[in-house]
Amino acid sequence: MKKIIALSTLLALGALGMACGDGAANNANTNKNVNAALSNANAAIANAANQMQTAANQVSNAASQVNSAASNAMANKPVANANANVNKK
Repeated sequence: MKKIIALSTLLALGALGMACGDGAANNANTNKNVNAALSNANAAIANAANQMQTAANQVSNAASQVNSAASNAMANKPVANANANVNKK
């Protein structure tokens, strides 16, 4: 959230700079600021994408563990029933 606020502030200051003062100097500074803002935005997007991938990997691992536990439970269930039936005789 701080990055978004900083980016918005930087873009607003860049627009203000374009509206006032010498055009050539302001354009150069504005371009520099915009490039820096875009670079920061790209870094934030890449970071968010990495976090989403990490979360997806964790969900996948959890699902795998649940499937494994369910498979083990189902594999052990007939043995438990067979033992219960043997004891009833």
